[in-house]
Amino acid sequence: MWPPLMARVDLEADLVLRMEDQHERVAASLTAADEALPAWERRAGEAERDTLVSLLAEHRTVLREHLDDEEESLLPLAARHLSADEWDRLGEHFLTSTPKPKLLFFLGMVLEDADRAERAAMLAGLPLAGRLLWRTVGRPAYARRVRAVRRTAAPR
Repeated sequence: MWPPLMARVDLEADLVLRMEDQHERVAASLTAADEALPAWERRAGEAERDTLVSLLAEHRTVLREHLDDEEESLLPLAARHLSADEWDRLGEHFLTSTPKPKLLFFLGMVLEDADRAERAAMLAGLPLAGRLLWRTVGRPAYARRVRAVRRTAAPR
């Protein structure tokens, strides 16, 4: 998305550059947490726990900042400057670069936050096989995973 936007925006170029920087910070914070995870898995000591928690908290902070900024600022800018074909290519890139086992989970995440009309539009855009796969495999698997995560994360 960045090259076409940078070529078409003038005064908003700082926003695009900020988004690129945020993407790098999000990736770096996730990498740091990912690198700390094996030590915690091996030992599960307080020091390893505290390190991992600190890194995950930092990742959450930079991710939330980016997602909020992206939704409030970048998506409206992209809607003004990118064609429908370019938006479609972004979706195609996501489909080809995302590990196949994760696609249905990500679809569940998106559908969970969508309103009724958005869900209907998204599902209508899927091929019949994709809709059937979502209904028979994806939706139940997503519901099980979310229940397990939310049950584990619930305050005691």
